[in-house]
Amino acid sequence: MASFHVFFSTFFFFFLLPHISSAAVICQTTSCDDIVPVKFPFRLKSSQNRSCGYPGFDLSCDNISRTILSFPKSGDSVVVRHIDYSDQSIYISDPDRCFPGRFMRNFTDSVSPNFLFDSLENFTFFNCSSSNATMTSDFLYMPINCLSGDEYTVWIAQTVYVEAFPPPATCRAISTAMFPYLRYGIVRLIWGKPSCGGCVASGGDCALVSSASPDVGCFNVPSNGGLPRSAKYGIIIGVGIPGLLCLIGLSCYLCGRIRVYRRRHNPNTQLTSINISPQRSVLAMGLDGPTIESYPKTLLGESRRLPKPSDNTCPICLSEYQPKEELRTIPECNHYFHVNCIDEWLKLNGTCPLCRNSPDGSALVTPSSLSSSSSTSLSPSL
Repeated sequence: MASFHVFFSTFFFFFLLPHISSAAVICQTTSCDDIVPVKFPFRLKSSQNRSCGYPGFDLSCDNISRTILSFPKSGDSVVVRHIDYSDQSIYISDPDRCFPGRFMRNFTDSVSPNFLFDSLENFTFFNCSSSNATMTSDFLYMPINCLSGDEYTVWIAQTVYVEAFPPPATCRAISTAMFPYLRYGIVRLIWGKPSCGGCVASGGDCALVSSASPDVGCFNVPSNGGLPRSAKYGIIIGVGIPGLLCLIGLSCYLCGRIRVYRRRHNPNTQLTSINISPQRSVLAMGLDGPTIESYPKTLLGESRRLPKPSDNTCPICLSEYQPKEELRTIPECNHYFHVNCIDEWLKLNGTCPLCRNSPDGSALVTPSSLSSSSSTSLSPSL
C-alpha cells in the first residue's frame, strides 16, 4: 500500500506539476468575489502591482464585491460577469441595468482602443406618448422599461426594418445608435492586444517579459519533448484503475482469509446466528406541493434589495432579478431563487441547487421499502 502511494506521488510530481520559470514574475490569480478570476492581462488595482497587468486592463472591486471595468475616455464603468482568457473576450453588464440608455449616449465610442464589440447593429429609439401603445410588429420592437415613464414608453427596433414596419402615429423617433446583441442584459467585448489566447490554450502563463517592458511572453508552457497531456491522462487512468481494482481484490481476499481463520479457531460459532444489518441508504427525491408552498416568498421592490447584496442573479436560469418578481427562499440555507425556477427544481430534486442540502420534508425512500413488494412502483411526487 505504501509503495502504491509513493508511485503515484512520484508520477504526479514529474508529469503533472508545471515547470517553474524564472524568466518573468507570474502574479497570483485573484478576484473580488471568487467568481471572476483576475489574471494577466487584467489586474486588480487595489491588490496587484502594475507589472501584473497590461496597460489599460485595470479592474477594481466595488463596495458589494463586484468586479468593475472602467473606461477612462468616458468615465463609464461596467460590471464584469465573466472573462474568457483563451477566447480573449470579456462579458459585461450595466450596473444601472440600462445598457440601451448608455448606447443612446454613444457608449460604443468609450471602450476603444483596448476593447471592441464583436458585432454592432443600428437601432432607432421611439418615444410613444401612450404607455399602452400597441406595435404593429411586436417581434421587431422591444420596450425599454428603464427609459420609459408613466405616460410614455420608449421602444427600439433595428433601423433597417423601421421603414417597412413603421410604429404607430403616436410614436416619434428620438435617436439612433449602434449597439450589439443583448442577452440577459450582458454584452460581449473582445480584445486583440496583448495576444495571449494561444498561450493560455496551451496551458502556459501569459505575462510581461519585465516590469520595464511592454513586451509579452508565454511562460511555464508544458515541454513538447515530454508526453502530451492526453497521453499523461491516459497513463493515469490505465494504471490507476487496474491498481485500484487490485487493491479491492486483495482486501476482499484478506477479509475472506480472516473470516476462515476465525471460524476454524471458534468452532462453537454458528453462522446462522450472524445477523448482518445492511446500512440503509437514503435516496432524496422531490418534494410535494404543500411542502414547496410552505417555503417563504419575497416580492422584490424597486431597489431589488436582498439580505445578501451579491445574490442578484437566479442561480438556476442565470437571469438578474427584476422589480416586482417573486422569489422563494429555502429556509435551511437561505438561498433565493425565482419562484417558478425553484418550484420546478424541488418537484424533481429534494436538495438545494446551490449547497445540495436536503430541506426538511423531502421524500425519502429506503432499500427496504423498495423491496417490500416487487409489483409496487415508486415515483417522485410531481
